[in-house]
Amino acid sequence: MDSDLVLIIVVATALAFDFTNGFHDTANAVATSISTRAMSPRAAVLMSATLNFVGAFISLEVAATVAKGIVESDAITPTIVFGGLIGAIAWNLATWWFGLPSSSSHALIGGVVGAALVAEGPDAILSDGLIEKVMVPALVAPILAFVVAGIAILVAYRIVGRQRPGPVNHGYKLGQLVSGSLFSLAHGTNDAQKTMGIITLALVANGNLPADDFDVPTWVVISSATAIALGTYSGGWRIIRTMGSRIIKMDPAQGFSAQSAGAAVVLTASHLGFPLSTTHVISGGVMGAGAAKRLSAVRWGVAGNIVLAWVLTLPAAALIGGLAYGLTSLFGNDAVGVVAVGLSVVALIAAAFGQRLRRGPALTAAEA
Repeated sequence: MDSDLVLIIVVATALAFDFTNGFHDTANAVATSISTRAMSPRAAVLMSATLNFVGAFISLEVAATVAKGIVESDAITPTIVFGGLIGAIAWNLATWWFGLPSSSSHALIGGVVGAALVAEGPDAILSDGLIEKVMVPALVAPILAFVVAGIAILVAYRIVGRQRPGPVNHGYKLGQLVSGSLFSLAHGTNDAQKTMGIITLALVANGNLPADDFDVPTWVVISSATAIALGTYSGGWRIIRTMGSRIIKMDPAQGFSAQSAGAAVVLTASHLGFPLSTTHVISGGVMGAGAAKRLSAVRWGVAGNIVLAWVLTLPAAALIGGLAYGLTSLFGNDAVGVVAVGLSVVALIAAAFGQRLRRGPALTAAEA
């Protein structure tokens, strides 16, 4: 009975993380469209939420990587998964609070790796998979998006440079409806699968699925898609402000270029099974679109803070995940520790959102 209760709590915590992933990463898909006035804030968020849900059903390659390619699935327990999820949620809330677009994906992977390391030692970590599937793509993807977006904006300016600004901006705003939709679809395809993989890993650890050969259950796909869509609809307005206007003040052509480059990179990574950070990708695209116009267009101080958050995400989430597992294990192997830590996290989330709501509206269309 205790193991089933722990599994239920772990699944609920995973879906809570998926929700925080949605509101934390809303800015990835919609900030550029809002900043350039291509879409109103609410319309952009609704579009993104819908396509996040749809995108979750396109592929399961990333889910398989998270479930099988980062940690030894037969060495993992539901309590380890729970500790990792706490690490990811805590880091997501911290970076959301400060408006930093960090990686929810790397927070999740870091949290699980940290909890597994404390529980089982280095042998539980598949170092080759961690390097090849997580760290190398984390370095390559934003650079690739930076370069592609930079080339795209140079080509765009070359083509329309002598045209009247009014029709050109209108055309690129229409184009952003397409590019923003593609990026939202890509985000759902890549990010929702990480939660699917974590829940599947917990089911394997609990004995509900075989360790050697398993598929992601349909109910896991549907619930993960729903959670990330609801989180997206709630809107991460603080990070939208950072992504939409604090890195660069972009025009519609730059927004279109950044979104298109980001969507291409993320969809390719999803097909290959890489649990990519959509935050890193779109940030790289935004910086590339700005720097290609002129280097001074990018606020490099803000960009530096974002890069610092990227660097800290894996180790910080791993540290919190390890601590969460350690606290949980102090209560023994039953459900008491999971319940105690889980209730503490719920209280923290309630306090954070309550304080945020008391401070008034987050972002209006005029501010965006």
